[in-house]
Amino acid sequence: MPIIGKDAILKVLTGYNPWWKTGQVDQRLSKAYKRFAFFEGMQWLEQQSLRRSVILTGARRVGKTTIQYQMIQTLLENGVAPQRIIFISMDHPMLKLSGFSDVLDCYHENIYAEQDVYYFFDEIQYAQDWDRWLKIIYDTQLDAQVVATGSASPILIRGNQESGTGRWSVISVPTLSFYEYCALLDLPRPQLDMEQKVTDLLHMPPTERGRIMLQLSLVQNHFIRYLQVGGFPELALADNDLLAQAIMREDVVDKVLKRDLPSLYKIRNVIELERIFLYLCSVSSEIVSIDAIAKELSGVSRTTVETYIRYMESANLIYQSWPVDMAGKKVLKAKPKIYIADAAIRNAVLMDDSVLTDPVQMGKIVETAVYKHVAAFYYPYVTAVGYYRGGRRSKEIDIVVDYPRTKNILIEVKYRENTSISPNDAISELADEAAAAIVVTKNADDFGVQRIKTGAEMLRIPAFAFLYFLGHTERYGYHKRNTV
Repeated sequence: MPIIGKDAILKVLTGYNPWWKTGQVDQRLSKAYKRFAFFEGMQWLEQQSLRRSVILTGARRVGKTTIQYQMIQTLLENGVAPQRIIFISMDHPMLKLSGFSDVLDCYHENIYAEQDVYYFFDEIQYAQDWDRWLKIIYDTQLDAQVVATGSASPILIRGNQESGTGRWSVISVPTLSFYEYCALLDLPRPQLDMEQKVTDLLHMPPTERGRIMLQLSLVQNHFIRYLQVGGFPELALADNDLLAQAIMREDVVDKVLKRDLPSLYKIRNVIELERIFLYLCSVSSEIVSIDAIAKELSGVSRTTVETYIRYMESANLIYQSWPVDMAGKKVLKAKPKIYIADAAIRNAVLMDDSVLTDPVQMGKIVETAVYKHVAAFYYPYVTAVGYYRGGRRSKEIDIVVDYPRTKNILIEVKYRENTSISPNDAISELADEAAAAIVVTKNADDFGVQRIKTGAEMLRIPAFAFLYFLGHTERYGYHKRNTV
């Protein structure tokens, strides 16, 4: 006899799927602003020639569930019968106990008997044998479509490799870019050419670059708040920044460290996990040594540190940036740079009000934001985003976009007053070999093209302008492919 009866399951499902009665999604759930990942997800969902299930992965509160509701509303507006669409939160205690089989049987017996269904599974990694069930649905329900969300990406990717090869695609949903943040808050929008890319600025006349910078200055005053509250849609819209930071600590960090990761990976010592994450927050944007962390946090083994860092990366709390081999130039022994997934998480956890007035700390915060943006922009192209440190003087380039079959893009973050790049800096020495060399600066007037003695040119661009422009380019990419 099942633990949970079908009547109880049906009651939960009816509560999750009000469109079965109303024909539409509540506007408070679907929301007006659509993130880039929405367009990417709809592209896969409407693909006729290549059937794929879609899995959205990202940190808590980045809007994965909202994207699902927006997709559901779009399907309803396109004429799909409400009963053909089912939303199931696998994080619900009753549905966890019931399992896939009972839940799906209840739906098909009471709501919709056919198999041309749009299944929306939320936090699917909490369902037992989720990857097997996705395979079963894919193989036996040939007219069904699946969209799922999950907060533990390696678990999902591993499942894809083991059971989902050729069956589903994983879409990464990072925190809001600065461009998305400005669009969400409906701020005055710079008028930029849809097809322009950041690297195009290198080849423009100074007057044209000046015109573009004048447009970008419209969002300059919003950059600091973006760094404070971060890229979490609901929190960005809040009118109390201190409360938003408190919610970030509780919902984004504490729930992951104290519930999600211990549940998924059977972690017993949560205190060790928290200590390691706190340490990583303090060194975000720095190259870290696993041995040094273990020594600093006395009582924590090297193996534990290494394992827990991997778990935190899986939960989209951190990024690991690995050294890039620059055209045969020697690199130091592989040690990762650690970046917190969103600069605001670091600020909220450390609770240090002085960071905004500390040039060193602000440099770390901005580099964290730049890395997040660059990694999010290039992930669809299966391109590694790392750093370079090597040569005779062990000089460093903060961020390297590593193209496997073409020249790399080099990015150096210099978020401070009176920044200069010398001919001996690594980015100067390697600029000739790069597709583009970019120096991210602080002030709006620190903008233009710097020519170095080799004849190579580097683009100097303020952080707010660089990040907004990158998001603008990303939005254009989705606009071209947008079929909704």
